[in-house]
Amino acid sequence: MRLNAVDAGTGTPVVLLHGLFGAAQNWGTVQSALASLARVVALDLRNHGASPHDPVMDYAAMAADVAETMTALGIPSAAVLGHSMGGKVAMALALTAPERVERLVVVDIAPRHYGPSNRTIAAALQALPLEHNLTRKAADAALAATIAEPGMRAFLLQNLRFENPPYWRNGLDEIAAAMPVIEDFPELGATYAGPVGVIRGSRSDYVRDEDWPAIRALFPAATLTAVAAGHWVHAENPAGFLEVAEPLLGLG
Repeated sequence: MRLNAVDAGTGTPVVLLHGLFGAAQNWGTVQSALASLARVVALDLRNHGASPHDPVMDYAAMAADVAETMTALGIPSAAVLGHSMGGKVAMALALTAPERVERLVVVDIAPRHYGPSNRTIAAALQALPLEHNLTRKAADAALAATIAEPGMRAFLLQNLRFENPPYWRNGLDEIAAAMPVIEDFPELGATYAGPVGVIRGSRSDYVRDEDWPAIRALFPAATLTAVAAGHWVHAENPAGFLEVAEPLLGLG
């Protein structure tokens, strides 16, 4: 599947992959900063942003989408950076098509199974009544009972198009049905020997100390750096994130 891409800058290619319920636009600040140093391509993963929808959401398929899109854009290989679910896609790409990945940067995710907390979010979004003349304020209020954090609701509502009738731009039903696969990480029977930087948020528990042996088993050259932030490292502390990410991407 060819994915929607936001392309900026020239030079060494860098591919950015967003997390669950996100889109290429979530990388706006980071992409603008890196575009002065490289060609930076932010992708909408399948069932996200403006990319096509499909019921299949396993990581091998999503990694193949990235490789297909890179080929279509004339990018034989690139530094690949992914956050959260996008980090799992980036890892899967490095493991299944290592020739496409010059270096890998994984942001606040490990190659393991995660709990079902996002299923509650998906169910809340599916339950939102998409009535004519629905306003953002009303949608936000309806979600508040289930999703307490205002910033998270604002992030999620970026996917809702307030037309008559309103509709979800992303493949919400496909995402909800695929949650068991998204939460997991497959056994791909490979390792990646290239340079790998893992960036974790110092206030996040997504990458635990006990995850490190599993990470190093798949990525023996991996290094670990913490940035003062929660799970949304690049959004919460963009300056600190860029300071760490640029050299890991080969740009510093």
